[in-house]
Amino acid sequence: MADQIEKPEVFELNNGSMHVKISNFGATILSLSLPDKQGNLADVVLGFDSIEPYVNGAAPFFGCIVGLVANRIKERKFTLDGTKYTLPINKLPKSLHVPIVVQQKLVFCFQAGGFKGYDKVIWKVAEQKNSENPSVAFNYHSRDGEQNVSVTATCTLQKTTLRLDMEAVSENKPRPISLAQHTYWNLAGHNSGNILEHSIQIWGQHIAPVDENTVPTGEIEPVKGTAFDFTSEKKIGASIHEVGLGYDHNYVLDCGEEKLGLKHAVKLKDPSSSRVLNLWTNAPAMQFYTGNYVNEVVGIGGAVYGKQGFPNAINQSNFPSVVETYKHSMLYEFSVE
Repeated sequence: MADQIEKPEVFELNNGSMHVKISNFGATILSLSLPDKQGNLADVVLGFDSIEPYVNGAAPFFGCIVGLVANRIKERKFTLDGTKYTLPINKLPKSLHVPIVVQQKLVFCFQAGGFKGYDKVIWKVAEQKNSENPSVAFNYHSRDGEQNVSVTATCTLQKTTLRLDMEAVSENKPRPISLAQHTYWNLAGHNSGNILEHSIQIWGQHIAPVDENTVPTGEIEPVKGTAFDFTSEKKIGASIHEVGLGYDHNYVLDCGEEKLGLKHAVKLKDPSSSRVLNLWTNAPAMQFYTGNYVNEVVGIGGAVYGKQGFPNAINQSNFPSVVETYKHSMLYEFSVE
């Protein structure tokens, strides 16, 4: 096993069909290049030219793994095993993508000068394979006094797929764990503008509706006949004007077929390049987010990016539990049509 790397570095995976750059800082996908219908390569993830903007906090969670609990916790509070916990607010009036530290019946969350989320730390390189199916595995073990959680993330290229396997184990006491891979996709190319002409199909017949602070209310509602209905393929921009700033909602994955133990979650297609992304996952739900808070971020090559696990599950007994050994696998399957 490799020694701890003390500085952010970039690792490349290339199998001839796809080229991926990944950093040990936040286990972040920096770029992913693949061909269009004419064989022309393009980077289809939003990002920066170097690792420095990520380290300096300029990235709105571009490409990283967020946690210990991704997404939102209402009113920064939850109860676990009869004990009430309170989180400092990092996005008023809720906690978003918070690192959670359970210590002497208190919970602390600091994004600077103290505890940090997994997107803001350097992960250890546990293993790297340069073969027909290249891969890299990262591990982060929280220091004593933090979460005391061991997290592993492994990225593997195989033909036209990128597989991500994440596992987290709490080593001293139960705690909520719900990680998220937070890449922003644009199949036409990162610098091609918005994704409103992309078509999308989501294998979810229900969503978790949200309140005015985009925190799920605890209800589960059908999407049929609403602006949230993507059970059949349609353009992202077709009904986006009906949902405020844009889509930022959790879909219950309840109707997709299975492959390799993973459920079909979404199919995304760009008409200009014919690139297609099919996502398969073993998670019970998926957040569909159209970059509503990305505002004039200058990224790769000077391109300007504009707006385009169930949240709060710890407080909703009818949502799948996030207090357990955490295992999450995702398969990003690319093609052209």
